[in-house]
Amino acid sequence: MSIQSIILAGLEGEKSWRLKDYEARGGYAALRKILSEKITPDGVIAEVKKSVLRGRGGAGFPTGLKWSFMPRAYQGAKYLCCNSDEGEPGTFKDRDILRYNPHMVIEGMIIAGYAMGCERGYNYIHGEVWDVYKRFEEALDEARAAGYLGKNILGTNFGFELFAHHGYGAYICGEETALLESIEGKKGQPRYKPPFPAGFGLYGKPTTINNTETFAAVPWIIVNGGDKYLDLGKPNNGGTKVFSVSGHVNRPGVYEVALGTPFSALLEMCGGMRGGRKLKACIPGGSSMPVLPGDIMMQCTMDYDSIAKAGSMLGSGAVIIMDETVCMVKALERLSYFYHEESCGQCTPCREGTGWLYRMVHRIEHGHGRMEDIDVLNQVSDNIAGRTICALGDAAALPVKSFLKHFRSEFEYHIEHKKCLVPVDVQLAGSKIYVEQAC
Repeated sequence: MSIQSIILAGLEGEKSWRLKDYEARGGYAALRKILSEKITPDGVIAEVKKSVLRGRGGAGFPTGLKWSFMPRAYQGAKYLCCNSDEGEPGTFKDRDILRYNPHMVIEGMIIAGYAMGCERGYNYIHGEVWDVYKRFEEALDEARAAGYLGKNILGTNFGFELFAHHGYGAYICGEETALLESIEGKKGQPRYKPPFPAGFGLYGKPTTINNTETFAAVPWIIVNGGDKYLDLGKPNNGGTKVFSVSGHVNRPGVYEVALGTPFSALLEMCGGMRGGRKLKACIPGGSSMPVLPGDIMMQCTMDYDSIAKAGSMLGSGAVIIMDETVCMVKALERLSYFYHEESCGQCTPCREGTGWLYRMVHRIEHGHGRMEDIDVLNQVSDNIAGRTICALGDAAALPVKSFLKHFRSEFEYHIEHKKCLVPVDVQLAGSKIYVEQAC
């Protein structure tokens, strides 16, 4: 399968984020095409539907279908939001897109605003990447000065304004309705649904929220056509996907490949396993997704359907690689602590259950576990998942369920022998290789 870059293409220039560089790569040609050829909003949505572009933030919902939910006949303000609150552990692709190719996101949002009749948009940027926020603001200034934002864009009667909104690092604000609450100046907590944002969103008005990478793919689709974008991937998995690869690989980083690319090919792009060690496990879509053993992962292709068939999800595209030096109990302990800390506390199953999960895994890791803890962990996870306002409860429960499913023997060994199945010296050796090569 051919590997082609769309979002990361042409970023080798010294200042790829500047408007001049973006225009030299064909930037804003899609917007010019729409306005000069007078392509209708419905025509734009139809092309996006044809591409089978699916949301790149985690859920994988068809983007064109989502855009069609925006009420066309609504008289009044409608809003567009970009979710750049990249708080999922293991995910770092969106900040690089904004850092090196911000105008592609801006152009995608302008096109989306045109398609859905929105005159104002917001990009909610994660609070711990201030440099990215500043760079996006600079790009907005360039776009306004060039006539791509504001009133009468490119001499037409179409107007669209876009603003950056700086978050404050709360994981929960990656949930779309918590993001809306935060933009409104409230505590970032998820809303009950329904009503859904398409009917009652930002400031109570119809709103569409998409991920950074999703908007960045739109200009290419408009210029080259939805069919060509779909052909880059595979049926029901159109186009390319940007992956954040971290862990025990020689070259961790951000990689863009066509959906359907074998996982083994992606691993090879990353230089293979560090120290020549064996792949033990992989979390293919961010820390909230189920973990998969290495032998299962090596049989997968990197697309929504293949990963789902294997028992996990593509999620945000954060590929976390773990080699044979990793203690899976210790890894789960760290993940469980994160979700316990990041729970907003609104829902009792999540507020109480995530703490319970962490404390039990912590007890097992430190030699105080009981064999019945394994069944209780599964029961608590089942009582959290699907019983909370947002998906953070599921995000805490899915890792626990999958770690116990695939690596139960390590948990049992901890409980029986009061120590790790993976010897401490092996764990330290793996960490030493990781640190030395990272430096």
